[in-house]
Amino acid sequence: MPPHRTDPDTPATDWPAQELLLMREVMKLVGRSLAPAFVLREMLHLMSELLGLNRGRMVLADDTDASPRTASVRHAYGLTAKEVARGVFQWGEGITGRVLASGLPAIVQDVDAEPNFLFRTVARADLPPQTVAFIALPIQINGATVGVLACHRIRSRQRHLNDDLAVLRLLATLAGQLLQLEQLVAEQTRQLQTRNQQLSRALDTHTARYGLIGRSPALLQALGELERVSQSQATVLLLGESGTGKELFARAVHLASGRHAQPFIKVNCSAIPDTLFESELFGHERGAFTGANTARPGWFEQANGGTIFLDEIGELPLAMQSKLLRTLQEGTLVRLGGQRELRIDVRLVAATNRDLAREVQAGRFRQDLYYRLNVIPIRLPSLRERREDVRALALHFVSRANQTHQRNVYLAPDALARLEAHDWPGNIRELGNLIERIVLLADHTLVSAAALERFMPAAWAPLAAPETPPTLPLPAGLVREYQSARSHSTQTLQDALLRHHGNQSQAAQSLGLTLRQFGYRLRKAGLR
Repeated sequence: MPPHRTDPDTPATDWPAQELLLMREVMKLVGRSLAPAFVLREMLHLMSELLGLNRGRMVLADDTDASPRTASVRHAYGLTAKEVARGVFQWGEGITGRVLASGLPAIVQDVDAEPNFLFRTVARADLPPQTVAFIALPIQINGATVGVLACHRIRSRQRHLNDDLAVLRLLATLAGQLLQLEQLVAEQTRQLQTRNQQLSRALDTHTARYGLIGRSPALLQALGELERVSQSQATVLLLGESGTGKELFARAVHLASGRHAQPFIKVNCSAIPDTLFESELFGHERGAFTGANTARPGWFEQANGGTIFLDEIGELPLAMQSKLLRTLQEGTLVRLGGQRELRIDVRLVAATNRDLAREVQAGRFRQDLYYRLNVIPIRLPSLRERREDVRALALHFVSRANQTHQRNVYLAPDALARLEAHDWPGNIRELGNLIERIVLLADHTLVSAAALERFMPAAWAPLAAPETPPTLPLPAGLVREYQSARSHSTQTLQDALLRHHGNQSQAAQSLGLTLRQFGYRLRKAGLR
């Protein structure tokens, strides 16, 4: 605190310059931070150092509905922690309480001569021996008193009391504005937090209901389209790249429909040998073929009343496409080797990563079946379009793999950022497989971005030609040329799978193999 100059030979303090310096410094503080706690405390500091208004304090109303109302010292300069703790006043109690209740300023010329001055915050023995004055001004927001700006002042000073009052009024007004701004920001923050919590709960419930993870707009758009058609009986065609979660979406169609309590049957068309398609889909009677010792219902019969999901429907042979179309149009089927029609009530959900329109133009897919399937097409977004979901998916896969394999591996923040930056040509399936590989093979519990690199897949660049050239297409009617089980190396099989993003049918075709031959070579090579 600057010394009080009472010696007439001492030059007078340039008080206007001090006031200007105080206001300039306070405005700088407001420009740097709108946090009232910081600005108000420094304001009290400057009041003491520049103007000699000592032991300044902000007494603010307590956030409570208790009666009687109370206010406490929240910001202070020159008070000890014990003094601040004692600074609690009821409305109307003492000088501070009177300002709170009336909203009018109070000036005590001599605290020793004022019977209502309580000396609650600072004891008289801790004040200077000179005559001490006390000034208290209301802090108001929208005309309501919410606090008090108060300080001590040595009465015998070479400065007019009215000058101190003018500065304190400005500071009290500024304090009210800062507190009002804090209230507005706090209220808006509370509203936003409440809204975000409600939206988060809604999104979590929305997606968790179907076992889907993520909140990206692309995912929610696909899910919204799905739910809008879930109660109809129309066929749904799921389009998108391999590994985007078509089976989960198909199950979501079933769960969102009125058939959710009935069977959900999934069939991978690319995994059924050509000769078994009819028996698998439509069933067979006893004696229909060698080994058919008993009658067996097909997948469509087993799904009666529920939903059947035909994955990779683009792999369906042309001969079976016409039978499937008849079943869909008439709602009946005939078992292999049977004579009577069986009526069924099944909703079909189909999926493919092929461009069926091009398949129709190429003559590999029936046009009438395409139109029958393409009633409600829903495109599933790739993981590249859902980058904001990568982190949540990765953490989910880590948790699942840890539980399955009894491990305790977790990903560092930079590793999660690295995963988000990857393009994921294999989509969610690729991410899940990568995470499982990390959990099983990681050397340390914490996996950083640097440690992650050795597990990341190589760039999906065009690969060199396979070691064994693909077999040329044979003329119609000729027997396929014999090839030994070791006709293609392990690397050749892997390269073919990479080129076709894991689609075994396309990989087999590129090597001149049937799907059965390709699968057999994968098993021999230990890749399946």
